[in-house]
Amino acid sequence: MISVYSISAVLLAYLFGSIPTAVWLGQAFYGVDVREYGSGNAGATNTFRVLGKRAGLAVMTIDIAKGYTATKLAYFIGLSVTGPQNSSQFINYELALGVTAVMGHLFPIFAGFRGGKGVATLFGMILAVNFPAAMLCVLVFVVVLLTTKYVSLSSICAGFTFPLSIIFILHSSIKSEVLYGMCVCILILVTHQKNLERLLMGKESKVYLFKKKTT
Repeated sequence: MISVYSISAVLLAYLFGSIPTAVWLGQAFYGVDVREYGSGNAGATNTFRVLGKRAGLAVMTIDIAKGYTATKLAYFIGLSVTGPQNSSQFINYELALGVTAVMGHLFPIFAGFRGGKGVATLFGMILAVNFPAAMLCVLVFVVVLLTTKYVSLSSICAGFTFPLSIIFILHSSIKSEVLYGMCVCILILVTHQKNLERLLMGKESKVYLFKKKTT
């Protein structure tokens, strides 16, 4: 059912996603537009590279919150419209709002439609829709990152963990959630195409969570 509340929720979700955290934080506190350095993306990973851990963690936290908050706007529409929580109809609304927020992050109206890759915002959405699956994604991300030091590879592996976990571990019966999980894999691969090329050529940059040892 299309209502003023559902249309408003979609617009708010896009605006939430469009908040260019990396750009605004970089310009306000460091006088730097992160899109002009590193990979050129306005996301947490590039912020880590360009501005350091403190700025990177701040951007990542806020970007996750963007996705989570936008997804939970489903409550704003009203349960009388969306159906009870955890029903397929309610989750469909959550997915629609979360995807809208991710698109806002990719193409932010507040930053000339030049955004990031949407991984943190996407995770916020997954966190809101399926918490257990999100935690499995975090586990895989952390393990791969600590092992390889590649954020891009960690993100890709975590992205593939989501559909696999909801299908084979959590046994979700909601078709839209399963379909969305598959779309997550495609989105991750598309947005990380250049990273994959650099990984294959051995030119991808590494991120060290702890101080790199020098010899």
